[in-house]
Amino acid sequence: MNSFSSRNKGFTLVEIMIVVAIIALLAAIAVPGFLRARKRSQATTVLNDLRLIDSAIDQYAIETSKSTGAPVSVADWTNYLSQKGSNLCMTGANVFGVSYGQQTVDTMPQVPAVTKAALSDVVDSTFWSPYN
Repeated sequence: MNSFSSRNKGFTLVEIMIVVAIIALLAAIAVPGFLRARKRSQATTVLNDLRLIDSAIDQYAIETSKSTGAPVSVADWTNYLSQKGSNLCMTGANVFGVSYGQQTVDTMPQVPAVTKAALSDVVDSTFWSPYN
């Protein structure tokens, strides 16, 4: 008849340790790439915020007949942004929580120094043009 082997089926500790080591190696290779992609995405978000702010200031100046050099408060330019649920519209701050602050009519908005420093390892100064 059928004889059963007394040997247990399964993985040995060494086999499991090899699999875990391979997974850890793959993670060590992949994680820096993901972190760099995330920071690059944050930089792109900041650049798009600056474009939106510039457009909102222009709309505000036209509708309120403001002249060149007139100050525009955060509350004023955030009212002219179309994405009402975003952090930019609600607080006037970027993805790092740094406020863009008061702006000036016909002057390009600037990248906050803290934000530029935080993203300097993934983008160079030409990336921020013309918002340097």
